[in-house]
Amino acid sequence: MKRKNNKYVTERKSLQYRGTKCLNCEQPIDRSDVYCSYCSQVNSTKQLSFTDFVDQFFSSIFVYDSRLRSTLKDLLFRPGVITRNYVKGQRLKYANPFRFFLSVSIIYFLINGLLNVVNTDTTKSEANQNFIANAKDRAILDSLGLNVTTTPEAIKIVDSIKNQKPDTPLKYFSDRQLDSLPFFESYSKRLTLYNSFYEKYKIKNAEVALDSLHHKNTALNKWVYSKNATVEKIRENPSAFISYVISKVPFFLFFYAPLFALFFWLIYSCKKYTYMEHMVFIFHIFSFIFLAMLLFLVPDLFLGANFFVSCLFLFLGPIYFYKALRNFYQQSRIVTLIKFVILNTVFGIGLSITAVIFVIASAAFY
Repeated sequence: MKRKNNKYVTERKSLQYRGTKCLNCEQPIDRSDVYCSYCSQVNSTKQLSFTDFVDQFFSSIFVYDSRLRSTLKDLLFRPGVITRNYVKGQRLKYANPFRFFLSVSIIYFLINGLLNVVNTDTTKSEANQNFIANAKDRAILDSLGLNVTTTPEAIKIVDSIKNQKPDTPLKYFSDRQLDSLPFFESYSKRLTLYNSFYEKYKIKNAEVALDSLHHKNTALNKWVYSKNATVEKIRENPSAFISYVISKVPFFLFFYAPLFALFFWLIYSCKKYTYMEHMVFIFHIFSFIFLAMLLFLVPDLFLGANFFVSCLFLFLGPIYFYKALRNFYQQSRIVTLIKFVILNTVFGIGLSITAVIFVIASAAFY
């Protein structure tokens, strides 16, 4: 707000409030400079007022919205162009590609997890299953000669176990025998023994099982034995495990991207792009995938199937990837198509190998 005689000027950018040193980075500047040339802060010594605070608040929102709007528009509808613009120097126009990828993937993870929680109404049935499993454990403890107070249901389970005809006897190995073997052979036989014992008696408590087998109650042995329950859990509810693995995909891709970027660096070495510029391209591709998956969550929820996500990976994704290669690296259609096939093959093989390792690691901590 100004008076007509301009005696009192309240605008922060007014000449009367400008200084000769930036208050943010302390770099010397001229009074004619509206902004600091080093950090871009407004050159003003005016004290902060409520109006200034509100103005800065909304201006920061509009600036962020402008970046987000440009990023979403170019990422969705101009494959490869966003990377080309970003690499050429249009950094303030777009959101940071690495931060944007993490943001979109985490938002997808949170919303997908929330939808799974809303659609999952198995708490009561799981509680009943846990009760039965605990009753079986108590009954088996009793059958092993341990003093445990059991319920009538557990006593019936004990009687049924005692009346069962013995199956094929376990091929038993003592702890000392296993420790004398080479490492991989030792834990291969240990895992086989624990699995056979678990399948025969269904004892979920690792400490009880190890005590029955006269094995040491070490953390490693308990962990190896507990994986039997994990395998059974995956077998009984594979969709839950798939959801668990999918929730970890953003972090998997984040660490897989640097490896995949090496192949771009080799195949497009003649284009003189740096390794990090190839990384930017890859993260833009991954961001598109998660953004599309995020947009397809609700439609697939209503359909009760992964129709749109399937279309994304089978049709939309490959077309988008080809267009992005063509627009960013700007090579002929034939050359782009050849490199598209090579990169997809390398991506598929590399992803398959690392995905197996990733799934095994996920199962180990499930």
